[in-house]
Amino acid sequence: MSFNQVKGEIVLCLKACAIAIVMVFICSTFLFTPTLVSGESMMPNYQDGNCVIISKMSEVGRFDTVVFRAPSGDENFVKRVIGLPGDTVEMKDDLLYINGEPHPESYLLKAKERLKATTLLTGDFTLKDITGSSTVPEGYVFVLGDNRLISNDSRYFGYIPMKSIIGEVKFKVWPLKNHQEK
Repeated sequence: MSFNQVKGEIVLCLKACAIAIVMVFICSTFLFTPTLVSGESMMPNYQDGNCVIISKMSEVGRFDTVVFRAPSGDENFVKRVIGLPGDTVEMKDDLLYINGEPHPESYLLKAKERLKATTLLTGDFTLKDITGSSTVPEGYVFVLGDNRLISNDSRYFGYIPMKSIIGEVKFKVWPLKNHQEK
């Protein structure tokens, strides 16, 4: 191979690498990105150290798992959207009511199996009790962690502005830490 052929191959390879880097940047900035779950508030469905892929293009719906900037602004939280703008939300005897209709939360079955028969996973509340308003305001959502006994969620910090949502969790890529079920 001549020097010019080698030089041409190197230039071609550098162009391909540059295009790949630009594509990765565009995809991770505007379409999807990986993030790590930190803490136990979404257990057993998502565990501390799980890597998840979030879609930045998804429209957020009820019961979607989302990643958002924490109210403190220091970190990102992973929680489940329970209330959308205009919704009323109430928890009574471990059953979720949205707009007066019961909504069994099948994604909580594993967590409920671990409890004693007399222990509630989620204490009773209404939006009025914990936020002072009866409905989720426009531009906001009400979120809860799946591990309700320890989750720092909307019951403690209030509604989440929709503009602070980074994206919807689409799937778990891998667990980065080994966890033993308790």
